[in-house]
Amino acid sequence: MQIFSDSFTTAFFLIISGDPDLYEIIFLSIKVSLTSLLGSIIIGLPVGAFLAIHRFKMRSVLLSVLNALMGMPPVVVGLIVYLYLSRSGPLGFLNLLYSPTAMIIAQMLLVTPIIAALSAQIIEDLHIEYKDLFRSLNVSTSKAVVAYIIDARMSLLTVVLAGFGRAISEVGAVSIVGGNIDHLTRVMTTAIALETSKGNLSLALALGIILLTIALGINLLAAHAKNWVMEKQDV
Repeated sequence: MQIFSDSFTTAFFLIISGDPDLYEIIFLSIKVSLTSLLGSIIIGLPVGAFLAIHRFKMRSVLLSVLNALMGMPPVVVGLIVYLYLSRSGPLGFLNLLYSPTAMIIAQMLLVTPIIAALSAQIIEDLHIEYKDLFRSLNVSTSKAVVAYIIDARMSLLTVVLAGFGRAISEVGAVSIVGGNIDHLTRVMTTAIALETSKGNLSLALALGIILLTIALGINLLAAHAKNWVMEKQDV
C-alpha cells in the first residue's frame, strides 16, 4: 500500500508542479484529438445530412455500414492506416507513418462514422417532421439542412463530445501508426501503457488522472447539454 500511496502523491505533485514532459504529452493528445475531431465533423456532418434527407437505392446499406464502422476495432483501423502509409504502401511516399498526422488520420477513421451515423439519425427525425412545411414554403435543401443543424445544435453537440471522447481515449490505432515516440507521437493513452509496463506508476497515474478528468468532464457536459435540450422542449 505504501507504493501506491507514494505513487499517487508523486502523481499529484507532477500535475501541480507543471512537469514539462507530462504536459507535453497532454497537449499533444488534445491537439491530435481536436484536429481529428474537426476533420471528422467536416466530413461526417455533411455525409450524415445527405443520408438523412435523400432517399436512394443504397441508402440503407450505407447507413448499416456506418453503424457497423462505429464499433470497428481500433487496432484494425491502425493496421489499415499502417499498410497504406508504410514505405511499401500506396501512400508511403508521403512519409507520414510515425507522425502526429498518421495518428490524426487513424482517429478520423474511428470518429467520422460516429459523427455521420448519429447526425444522420438526428437530422432525419427533424426532416420527417418539417419536410412538408419546408416544401410548402419552397425552402431549398441547403437552407433546410442549415435549419435542421441549428435546431438540433445541442443534440449534435452531444454527438461531437462523444466523438472527442472516442478520439482522446484511443490507444490501439495511434500506437500502431504513431509508434509512441517520445517528444513526437507519445499521447496520454500510449504513455500510460508504456509507463505502466516500465513500472513508472507515478507518471502513468498522473496521466490517468488527467485523462479520467477529461473523460468525466466530457460526459458531464454531454449530460448537461442533453438535459438542457429536454428542458427547452418541455417549455
